[in-house]
Amino acid sequence: MDTFDHWFALSCSVAASVAGAGWFLRCFSQARHLLDTPTSKVRSAAQGYVEFYGVLHEHNDAQLLGPLTRTPCLWWRYKIEEYRSDGKKRSWRVVESGTSEALLQLDDSTGRCLIDPRGAQVSPLTRQVWKGNLRHPLGVPKTGWRALFSDAEGYRYTEERLHVGQPLYAIGDFRSSGGGRQGLDLAAAQGAVIREWKGDFNGLLQRFDSDGNGQLDEQEWQRVQLAARLEAEDRHRETSALPAQHHLAKPREAQPFILSCAGEDELVRHLYWQAAGGVVLCVVGALATAWLLGIQRF
Repeated sequence: MDTFDHWFALSCSVAASVAGAGWFLRCFSQARHLLDTPTSKVRSAAQGYVEFYGVLHEHNDAQLLGPLTRTPCLWWRYKIEEYRSDGKKRSWRVVESGTSEALLQLDDSTGRCLIDPRGAQVSPLTRQVWKGNLRHPLGVPKTGWRALFSDAEGYRYTEERLHVGQPLYAIGDFRSSGGGRQGLDLAAAQGAVIREWKGDFNGLLQRFDSDGNGQLDEQEWQRVQLAARLEAEDRHRETSALPAQHHLAKPREAQPFILSCAGEDELVRHLYWQAAGGVVLCVVGALATAWLLGIQRF
């Protein structure tokens, strides 16, 4: 083995070992998050990181349509791959893909929660794969084994969907508004109002610059603060009087955000298998690295 090949193989083995270790830590950490987070009910859930089990409901009257099949659904993800062959190497290359960002609604019999799917790991129940000769398919796809072993070699289409009535496991960051549930952080709310007013500084001067010198002195600034506090309290009362609204979204911290038609047990089992694969890759990479270093020594 010449020097270049040796160092290339060594770098690949080290990269494989590091990637395997990283993959193990990621999957194992996600599995522990799922197991350590108790299942909550929408009506009584605490604010923060929670998990729910429920059923998907329509959020509004306008249902989405799958971009490839034109099938009504609540969420979709699609991929179009093109078959490439240069005589020696054959592969499928992704030429187009997309994911729905419409809000979902989960119902767990105690309440309903709107879910923003952006940034989530989504595992839908419905998945269709078929082939064709056109960049964009026409009509309903073939079904069964014919879809996978079609004679058409030009393009391969994949569409995944979530539908009304399907079960959903969801874990993410939970927030509620309205219904008198949220407390008032008066200092933070007052600061937000003042920052909003400062965005229109001329308007702020017109309201509070009583001597017209184009500046706010200490007494005028105190009036600004008092008015901002009263405005913050009024806004809080108005918000609290509204019906309770519950939302689930991607956590700000590095915590899993998962939407799946499978249950927690199945998800954890799948993550543990992936973590085991990471361990195998790490060990193989480490052994290969040790072997290559041994060759270099001798």
